[in-house]
Amino acid sequence: MAADDDEYVYDEATGDWRPASEIAAAAKAAGAVEVVDAAGNVLKDGDSVSLIKDLKVKGAGQTLKQGTVIKSIRLTDNPEEIDCRHDAIKGLVLRTEFVRKR
Repeated sequence: MAADDDEYVYDEATGDWRPASEIAAAAKAAGAVEVVDAAGNVLKDGDSVSLIKDLKVKGAGQTLKQGTVIKSIRLTDNPEEIDCRHDAIKGLVLRTEFVRKR
């Protein structure tokens, strides 16, 4: 049973909301590759990250400033990229070398 303060993440495979710790344990058991940020911290689905430098967003004509907080990230098949949403930009994919876990 999950703790009450555990974050829940939508599991696309089952179509259910599951505790993030349960999904992480299942991924580790399956031999998944660890995804790390610029500082070497392990990232998981549902984490919040902040940008470590200004990034120009292609196609949006916008720049995300250093220190911008991105909430509820999702890991992708590529360990160097994370999928996330920002208020002004939907479907944003960031490289892990430009983010730091909060």
